[in-house]
Amino acid sequence: MIDASVLVVGAGAIGGVTAAKMAGEVRRVAVLDANREHVAKMRDPGLVVDVLGEERRVELEAYADPVGLDGPFDFALVTLKAPHLEEALRPLVERGLAKTYVSLCNGLVQERISGIVGGEKLVWGTVEWGSTNLGPGRLAQTTRAPFVIGEPDGGARDRTRLLSEVLGAAEDVRVTENIRGQVWSKLLVNSSFSGLGAVSGLLYREVVNDPAGREVALALWREGYDVGMAQKLTLEEVLGVEAESLVLRGPGDRAKVDGAFEVAMGYAGATKASMLQDLERGIKTEVDVINGAVVDVGREYGIETPVNARVVELMHAMERDERRPGRDVFEDLGGLIRGV
Repeated sequence: MIDASVLVVGAGAIGGVTAAKMAGEVRRVAVLDANREHVAKMRDPGLVVDVLGEERRVELEAYADPVGLDGPFDFALVTLKAPHLEEALRPLVERGLAKTYVSLCNGLVQERISGIVGGEKLVWGTVEWGSTNLGPGRLAQTTRAPFVIGEPDGGARDRTRLLSEVLGAAEDVRVTENIRGQVWSKLLVNSSFSGLGAVSGLLYREVVNDPAGREVALALWREGYDVGMAQKLTLEEVLGVEAESLVLRGPGDRAKVDGAFEVAMGYAGATKASMLQDLERGIKTEVDVINGAVVDVGREYGIETPVNARVVELMHAMERDERRPGRDVFEDLGGLIRGV
């Protein structure tokens, strides 16, 4: 038993699976989620979790309101959607309910979270494995890959080592001294595969297996990669491949890129984009902190990112129900690559 107390803030696909897998391995695991039906089912009869085809039911200490929580917890794992960060975290901070917060969110939101909880209280992290929300009380983990965590100043602390143990109860963990580079590498994954998977309505591997989808994914990756290089970041390995291995500079790189796709899809091919799940549920996506983040930072450094910008436009049109996800987006986005 790992001697730590953990509050999972947001029991969606990632947070809920993480909580269920830590239960019984970590001294105390509690969950806070705004969906009251989901919370009730997590309490009784328990959260049904399908882990790569193996299903189990786990009863969790779950709350829909922080008022019922007693703390402080050693860690608050933040797995929220970007639009809900301030609303959910400020009450926790005001009540002193966590000693350390851990950002496990999608997109470029770490500085926002730092502004809410305090930079000295935040550990940064990424999640490379995928999961799907099947409705209240039911979640599925669809792929296996590690958590990656690190201190924003690059150091190593006792809390980082304890956090590694805690998360290790749910999935493999890698600790890095270059978490800022890791966060940008994960942003490349989300902007290229989650963004494209959402607007096309496809799993990651279905995007890559479509020749037109593959070319658009490479264009999105290259734009984000160039913005990362402009920031002088050292990009880290993600989904088993170096970030540079998915940069197509000419025909001679094709074999390298194809090999990298095969490795990456071995880890994440079965992933259904979280933004596609959001579109299907009719809720706002995180495109502004994913593809939009590439566009915004690119603008700061004078780098054009037209394909990412178009994904943002398409996603917002789909949020407004003006367009539906489909493979036709590959032709739309491909026109930008071809300059037509």
